[in-house]
Amino acid sequence: MSSTSSSSSHAAEAAASSGPGVRLPWVGLGALSVVFHLGLIFYGLTPALVSRPLHMALILPWVLVFAARTPWQRWSGWVLTLLGVAACLWIAVNEEALAGQYGFIDTSLQMVIGGFLIVLALETARRAIGWPLPLVAAVALLYAFCGQYVPGEFGHPGLPAASLVGSLTIAEGGLWGKLTGVSVGVVAIFVIFGAVLNAGEAGKGFMNLAGLVAGRLTGGGAKVSVVSSALMGSISGSASANVASTGAITIPSMTRLGYPRALAAAVEAVASSGGQIMPPLMGAGAFVMVELTGTPYTEIMAAAMLPALLYFATVWMGINAYATRHDLRPVGADDRPALREVWMTGLFFAVPFAVLLERIFHAGNTPQYAASLAIFVGAALLWLDSRLVPSWRGLVARLADAMVLAGRQVATIGAIIICASLVIGVLAMTGLGVKVTSAILSLSGGALWPALLLTALACLVLGMEVPTTAAYVICVSVAGPALTELGLPPLLAHLFVFWYALLSTITPPVCGGVFIAAGMAGENWIKVALRAMSLGIGLYLIPLAMVARPEIIHLAETPWRALVETGLVGAGLLAISHGLIARRALIWRLVLVAAGLAVIFLR
Repeated sequence: MSSTSSSSSHAAEAAASSGPGVRLPWVGLGALSVVFHLGLIFYGLTPALVSRPLHMALILPWVLVFAARTPWQRWSGWVLTLLGVAACLWIAVNEEALAGQYGFIDTSLQMVIGGFLIVLALETARRAIGWPLPLVAAVALLYAFCGQYVPGEFGHPGLPAASLVGSLTIAEGGLWGKLTGVSVGVVAIFVIFGAVLNAGEAGKGFMNLAGLVAGRLTGGGAKVSVVSSALMGSISGSASANVASTGAITIPSMTRLGYPRALAAAVEAVASSGGQIMPPLMGAGAFVMVELTGTPYTEIMAAAMLPALLYFATVWMGINAYATRHDLRPVGADDRPALREVWMTGLFFAVPFAVLLERIFHAGNTPQYAASLAIFVGAALLWLDSRLVPSWRGLVARLADAMVLAGRQVATIGAIIICASLVIGVLAMTGLGVKVTSAILSLSGGALWPALLLTALACLVLGMEVPTTAAYVICVSVAGPALTELGLPPLLAHLFVFWYALLSTITPPVCGGVFIAAGMAGENWIKVALRAMSLGIGLYLIPLAMVARPEIIHLAETPWRALVETGLVGAGLLAISHGLIARRALIWRLVLVAAGLAVIFLR
């Protein structure tokens, strides 16, 4: 994730420093991307081999040209973009003919175009987020082409090149599979929604609300970070982006109050990581989960709500425990926002969110349609500044910022999802996913808890190398069937994997959120990581608690039982948090941890 944030911030700085004449084409391209994705919602059904290639065509210039750092990257980016747009348009124009080929290539031109699109998808992902995910996809492709030479049960009979390349590039699989469809029709809409809110005063509204709610408490500076990052992360869907945005305010604020730098950075890293599990948006992962499980979005939100609140409550309790070791002062009265300011800036996120939730829960609209309406409301609010004073010039400037931010973020996430789609396509075509599932079942001896621990380890390792959403998709594709075969309900299995795909944001050796926060605080990252792991202990235990006490994800069906079970898990996490952090005798700390684990897992 850190590489994503780095390249994105570089691109943003380049755009900001460019003159209006240089920036204008990117505003136009961003507007085209926004109009295209919103248009798909209101236009109706569009063939997958039209909408998804056009989605990729809109991604290419942002990643290959806009984010270029060197002249070579820029010129090569232009060449790849022009060729890639031509290839994507060719797929879209010839959609009817290609649909009749059922994924089998029958001309040399089709083979060249298909092979180029695969290489282009790998290179686009590499430039967007670095080497790890493209390497995973490249290894998967190598296995698809050469798996017949792999001895034993992990080999496969072999696939004709025309069928393999065709299934990945000219059929509704691989590059244009269901996962890419989620990126086109759902993820892009919510990314645009977040970009519109971020272009206005919503971010300031989040910070002001957090300051009002938590600023006057013990550890108030840290608790402001927790609340603001939970709110901000629910629309950003990226731990790294969240650290970079809210951390720029909260980390200096905490250090000015005398907080240890390592603790200030750890609080921000942990709080920002939790933004990805916080309803109502939960980043891109929630919408991918809708597609993979067939569970309605509203049910996923209800299932994820109490575990997410438990996570942030655990961080809150950890801050209280650290208050026994350090003088964690509240935010000064002069630095806390006035109630009038909170009310005015709060409108910038409260009104769009109210429209979003009302359309989903009351009107029964789809999440993407509701988000589209909320986008229009958020865009109208860009006419006002934080004092609710209208300004046409401000509207134009904020809309331009929103278009650029939306275009760039849709492209970055789209590049990740399209590359991950190659992996999913190979798993489906070769049967490798089934074989890995069998291996997990064999290694676990057919027992659920060993299988859970193996899955958690796989999520941690894969999450160190690829972004959270991609790690979740790949892990759940191979481990999810094993968990469900062992009796875990599909939604619970997906939530378990999704949570553990976040582990790498705060767990060494590769912990993107910690690296960014440590750099902003000017502190050693290992010190930050150790404190982040103690504060974020809920990230390690709550997924296991969901399995031990599955009632906590059934808020919609059995609310009182869900709340009681959540209270028990919360009490256990409180004891564990104080045992790990508070300044007590070692024997009492061990007793607290043991008691907490017993409360959570013994029934």
